[in-house]
Amino acid sequence: MEKLTENDIRASFVNCTKGEATRLHIPHDLDERPWAQLDFLGWRDPGAPDRCALVAPRPDGALVGITLRFPPPQRGFLARSLCSLCLTTHPRNGVSLLTARRAGRAGREGNTVGLYMCTDLACSLYVRGLKKAEPGARLDETLGLEQQIERLDTKLHAFLDLVLDPAGAR
Repeated sequence: MEKLTENDIRASFVNCTKGEATRLHIPHDLDERPWAQLDFLGWRDPGAPDRCALVAPRPDGALVGITLRFPPPQRGFLARSLCSLCLTTHPRNGVSLLTARRAGRAGREGNTVGLYMCTDLACSLYVRGLKKAEPGARLDETLGLEQQIERLDTKLHAFLDLVLDPAGAR
């Protein structure tokens, strides 16, 4: 992924109003992000613990940003959960069902889609081994790194397709 500016990020959002995109917290450490190792930029909003955002380049070169919501934390939940993107397991609330309003009319009518993702949105780093989860959290894979990255990208873009689907029919 190429380095993004705050203006690039704010202009990319498709499932919120321009006013919401303007008020959205943008990370201050954009210059320090490992851009070459990211498939998407994801971050949590420190002012709203139930919200996060994700920005990704599409195969056609367009930049797409979406806002997402976290469910309330679950207490006493001890099982491990699996991220749908990077196939990393985490205990407790390390994986959450993140939901996004659909773009356009469907989203304005309350239509949402969801995906189980790493709560810290570091899927790109887990796949590449640049961020370590607990021992045994990454499944032993027969796929090579490039194939794992391709799988992550395919799943991410399938989710973005659901957000972007104007008819909300999928």
